[in-house]
Amino acid sequence: MSDLPLWRSILDTSEGPALAASIRLVGLDVDGVLTDGGIYLGDAGGSRVELKRYEIQDGLGIKMLQKAGILVAIITGRVSESVALRGRELGVDDLVQDEHARKLPALRSIAERRGIGMHEIAFIGDDLPDVGVLREVGLAVVVDNASRDAIESAHYRLERKGGDGAIREFAEVLLRARGEWEPLTEWYVRSRSEVVA
Repeated sequence: MSDLPLWRSILDTSEGPALAASIRLVGLDVDGVLTDGGIYLGDAGGSRVELKRYEIQDGLGIKMLQKAGILVAIITGRVSESVALRGRELGVDDLVQDEHARKLPALRSIAERRGIGMHEIAFIGDDLPDVGVLREVGLAVVVDNASRDAIESAHYRLERKGGDGAIREFAEVLLRARGEWEPLTEWYVRSRSEVVA
């Protein structure tokens, strides 16, 4: 789609606000996007344990997207209780864990079930398992440290790396382009400044 030598591209054009306003669902990869891609594997009492580190700012970015009425889906090529736990904690709208990394059919199924066109979806990825999805969605986004193949399939490249606030960065960029960031941040600050009885 693009050579993307610059950090920003499509959202900074005159078409950016209309494209941002058309997004109804944001899909997220996990390893390398919600996390830094590292996986801690171990054994606890004879059971396999997999741990991942999540950036807290990304969680707030997801909540801001949801507050703006945008659905959030996590689609990953690994099956992990850690991801299920994080998805429940954030209240994501859809969560698909497919050990065969068939992300495009999973996203198409979500879109069909929810009555959303692929052109109304943004997806954030970082590597080969995401390329099929990046080629199909209306707004293809990659983290700074994405693979070359993913970058070449993207409309937009973030400045932050996976697991280092990239989702939070994207949420702010998208919501600013929609003219919704300032009202949402004011709502958030007010909601955290009130005394609860």
